[in-house]
Amino acid sequence: MNLSSLLFGLVQVTVEGTGVNSGAGNVIINATTDDLSFWNMTLKGGWIMIPIFLLSILAVYIMVERYFAIQKAEKEDDNFMKEIKTYIQQGKIEEARIRCKNNTSPVALMIDKGISRIGKPLADVREAIENVGKLEVFKLEKRLPLLATVSGAAPMIGFLGTVLGMIRAFYDMANAGGNFSISMLSNGIYTAMVTTVAGLIVGVVAYLGYNLLVAKVNKVVNKLELRATEFMDLLNEPIE
Repeated sequence: MNLSSLLFGLVQVTVEGTGVNSGAGNVIINATTDDLSFWNMTLKGGWIMIPIFLLSILAVYIMVERYFAIQKAEKEDDNFMKEIKTYIQQGKIEEARIRCKNNTSPVALMIDKGISRIGKPLADVREAIENVGKLEVFKLEKRLPLLATVSGAAPMIGFLGTVLGMIRAFYDMANAGGNFSISMLSNGIYTAMVTTVAGLIVGVVAYLGYNLLVAKVNKVVNKLELRATEFMDLLNEPIE
């Protein structure tokens, strides 16, 4: 008798529908192969995937919408401040305001407010400019707190799915008594793992998008501060 025959005689394992007797009972091992496609994995996650999916749509919408809005605010005519300086030095205040109104950038709105305050104390002019600048920055930051919330909420919901999946797995095991199959455990474990992965993916993407957008907003803030300083320096220049 060769070694393979001896092993075959000692251990007999059938892949489908075979009972392995033990003191605790029968464990049925079903070898089934599921296609690990995106759709099947989503279904394995259960209902907890619905809020994660909705949060992913919300995150993508905010990131795309805010990106183009901030990108538009970053654009500035290179000759804008030069033209404003020329108009003010020549006393053409109305022409300077018309030039500002033809430009919808945050810089133009801020400078237009400053021009409208010319003749008043410089402290009032600076305060008016700063107020407009703060308002424009507030507009740029719209929905960013919501994106930050998504970056934190999605992983938490995923972890909730993990807990629910493990509870389901242990519940099925307890109800099966001495006879249970691996497929009973797999349903709960699938829910636990898939929801965790999905929540982490949405959370990481939202977190990276949030930090990218915040960096772009800070870039616009720096530009607004620079242009405000240039405008105040222009008003402080002596009249020749």
